[in-house]
Amino acid sequence: MATCFWLRSSGARRLGWTFPGCRLRPRAGGPVAASGPAPGPAPLRGYAGGLANLSAALLRTDSFVGGRWLPAAATFPVQDPASGVAVGMVADCGVPEARAAVRAAYEAFCSWRGVSAKERSSLLRKWYDLMIKNKDDLAKIITAESGKPLKEAQGEILYSALFLEWFSEEARRVYGDIIYTSARDKRALVLKQPVGVAAVITPWNFPSAMITRKVGAALAAGCTVVVKPAEDTPFSALALAELASQAGIPPGVYNVIPCSRKNAKEVGEVICTDPLVSKISFTGSTTTGKVLLHHAANSVKRVSMELGGLAPFIVFDSANVDQAVAGAMASKFRNTGQTCVCSNRFLVQRGIHDAFVKAFAEAIKKNLRVGNGFEEGTTQGPLINEKAVEKVEKQVNDAVCKGATIVTGGKRHQLGKNFFEPTLLSNVTQDMLCSYEETFGPLAPVIKFDTEEEAIAIANAADVGLAGYFYSQDPAQIWRVAEQLEVGMVGVNEGLISSVECPFGGVKQSGLGREGSKYGIDEYLELKYVCYGGL
Repeated sequence: MATCFWLRSSGARRLGWTFPGCRLRPRAGGPVAASGPAPGPAPLRGYAGGLANLSAALLRTDSFVGGRWLPAAATFPVQDPASGVAVGMVADCGVPEARAAVRAAYEAFCSWRGVSAKERSSLLRKWYDLMIKNKDDLAKIITAESGKPLKEAQGEILYSALFLEWFSEEARRVYGDIIYTSARDKRALVLKQPVGVAAVITPWNFPSAMITRKVGAALAAGCTVVVKPAEDTPFSALALAELASQAGIPPGVYNVIPCSRKNAKEVGEVICTDPLVSKISFTGSTTTGKVLLHHAANSVKRVSMELGGLAPFIVFDSANVDQAVAGAMASKFRNTGQTCVCSNRFLVQRGIHDAFVKAFAEAIKKNLRVGNGFEEGTTQGPLINEKAVEKVEKQVNDAVCKGATIVTGGKRHQLGKNFFEPTLLSNVTQDMLCSYEETFGPLAPVIKFDTEEEAIAIANAADVGLAGYFYSQDPAQIWRVAEQLEVGMVGVNEGLISSVECPFGGVKQSGLGREGSKYGIDEYLELKYVCYGGL
């Protein structure tokens, strides 16, 4: 377990963590201790020992543009979500830096597009190898800036690296076609070519995997990228830039421009409207996605988006209760409920309802432990910020006022700050906020239903459709429900569905396009028809 000690404030401008053997001055801060029986808020402690022996090369604070580390005129703090203390200062890029990054990416594209598929494949594979070599350090960075439990962070790094491995292989499988037309003296060819510079805007909940899932496909196709990471978690994107450089990815092919929340709007607008950018890839809220679509429309840019979800988790009477509870735990409480494919609404058929709720509550109490992400045994870290906590709290209060019952949890955790108790609600109805508003937190509301048709109607009532889950042992019902759910991904008797080999994406207002899988690279390719005559 990580050695625990208090961190001291020092006034350093840049990175705030303490790393033995590194030339970095310490700042205040660190995550909090794990939950305990003491009443009231627990003391906030720093687990900087969990970051001990990290490579200084991975702890970057400047932007990465054109293969160079460049400071900005200002910096902004990255907050430890457990304590609220600034754990580091990062370059706060603005419009000039954004335009420079786009220019660097465009200039690099002119040569990168001509690099052979085999060479691009080899470079992506080297990047993957370096991620695996540095997996422990990369995971610690994720935990430090996002609060994610270290075990989950380690899992994310492996998942993240696998996208680079997958697309290193897909780079050599971009095939065209030859079409025989009705004219004997003509042949038709279909070529696949890279679209150009891609603006990549990523979220904080998977600060590494959401980058490699997009960037791996883009680079494999022959595109170059400008990455704007979430302001809450820029260190992961910058660490990936360091490893990309070590792997030999040419200057300008992978660029990172971190910025504060204050500058995020204008920086996002610049990289999404610049005429040198041909493609936008975004993961985040539906509201922000619509704004970016508006930007893209003015110059008709290619767009792929993975937006909000409101995943239903349906348990039919024929389901195996133990399997359903295990799936519910995995789907709901991974990353403390802060994933876009988290189950948001639990629809449980009347005949199995009581048994499921009882078993679900017991599993929550037995298996979930709230605490610091670096502490061994922690399964639930903090939410990303106070606003996230307020949203969960608001949904719980709204549900209770309208007749819901708190089975377990229901309030802020005694650790204080951004911690909230894993919460299970019963007697939930469709007019409650938690039934139609994405939560992004550790709240599981259960709605009772009677018939299959009723469950499908409730599930499909949302204007989003990213993922959906259901448990049943009836083969005919499984086919019916899987085909009728209006979502892009369905888990049948399974709570974890993400895989690099499978297409990730939604329908309705949950987004456009697909990421990962053999289909993911197509988002970065244009089709060109060539008519060869005079034969």
